[in-house]
Amino acid sequence: MPSPTSRDTAHLADPAQPRALRAHWLAELIRLRETHWGPLDDTDAVRRVRQLNTDLPSRILARAALLAQRENLTSLVDTWSRSARAILAALFVLALVSGIGVALGALGDGSRPVNVLWALGALLGLHALTFLLWLASFLLRPSAMTGLGRLWLWATRKLARGPDSALVPQAFLNLLARAGALRWVFGAVSHLLWLTALCAALAALLAVLSTASYRFIWATTLLAPDTFVWLTQVIGWLPAHLGFPLPDAATVRASDGSQTLSAEAQVQWSLWLIGVVVVYGILPRLLAGALCVAATLRTLRALRIDPLLAGFLPLHDRLEPAAQSTGIDRPVDPLHEPRVHAPSLASLGGQPVLLGLELPADLDWPPAGVPASVQLAGNLDSREERNRVLDALAQAAASRLMIACDARQTPDRGTLSLIAELSAHAGQTRVWLITPDAGAAATREPLWRERLLALGLTAPDILQTPNAPLKWLESGHG
Repeated sequence: MPSPTSRDTAHLADPAQPRALRAHWLAELIRLRETHWGPLDDTDAVRRVRQLNTDLPSRILARAALLAQRENLTSLVDTWSRSARAILAALFVLALVSGIGVALGALGDGSRPVNVLWALGALLGLHALTFLLWLASFLLRPSAMTGLGRLWLWATRKLARGPDSALVPQAFLNLLARAGALRWVFGAVSHLLWLTALCAALAALLAVLSTASYRFIWATTLLAPDTFVWLTQVIGWLPAHLGFPLPDAATVRASDGSQTLSAEAQVQWSLWLIGVVVVYGILPRLLAGALCVAATLRTLRALRIDPLLAGFLPLHDRLEPAAQSTGIDRPVDPLHEPRVHAPSLASLGGQPVLLGLELPADLDWPPAGVPASVQLAGNLDSREERNRVLDALAQAAASRLMIACDARQTPDRGTLSLIAELSAHAGQTRVWLITPDAGAAATREPLWRERLLALGLTAPDILQTPNAPLKWLESGHG
């Protein structure tokens, strides 16, 4: 049974990995899941994480990555991310189509004159309103989101099915909010969508004005012509400083629809309209979008785990090595006197390993003729011995692992679970079913085979002959 343990452990030890957005996202997802439905069984994850030479926040991230992989939460994050990107792509397509539609609607089919103020309102009215609301949002709470950002989030949440799936976007939002990136992320989405729509509108304007003839006028019942002269000059002042022509006062007064303007005058109105769209539409969204993207990257680079956060605080004593006592502060309790424990095993990484699993005294263990290249890990008959071997294997996986079991015993759930946990720390794993002698009856070998096959082992991985296990271990040395 191959295992990616050593590769995963090296990946967790990579100092660049804990700073990734995905690692923090998974940590927040695990925190929310454990807050809602109780702590997960993380014995193996904690054992592996404690082997890493890093700080507590990085260990919290590593534990979350292992648990998320085991609980299939990483696939939920990947699925939600793909859905969010697909929805965002659909919104960009919709913005593109909408921009073209607005431009064509503002100009019409050319059969009637184009009211420059109505055209300007159609092209920039909603944009100007939403942009001013975004600016005003800086006076509100920091988590305020813009409209298109809310639309994107609402659409992605509609695709989240099931309790765990619903926690994925919530974990994402929590992470962004604590980092101070929520405003900037959704601002970037909104501004880039608006930028797409305005660029599409500009492209449509250029295409239509280059291939069709339009007449631009202003019309009013209450306002004087000089009001439109003033308004045209005020709006066109900034575009004029950037190179876009500004219609003169005589041209503006003559554009009341009562007389036919020259082609040059229509060109001036066309360029004035294009300049206004570029300066008051595209440039503000471009600058605001660049600001939001830069602020998003800056805040996400500063992501950090807060070990004092609810859900992370209880992990301190479990992920950090226990403090060593330097003195005696009270008399020894006779019922709890310190005892000498078995020494920790040497590194088993890359070595063939032979161990027994709760073997009774009537079996000869260790067997005779064990090659010198094979590491003996003892007979695991207590929790302390199991943890000692698991800790040694967690540091580096064994190349081959042979687990000897008494074929007369019943393979219970705890035994099978331990075999699976041990096999996760070895490149290849086989099980040796042994009996006191070759002719012993009353073994449960068929039941063992059935349970081990269901566990994921193959038929050749289950051995019974005395010599085959040692030969297999010796052939894997080096």
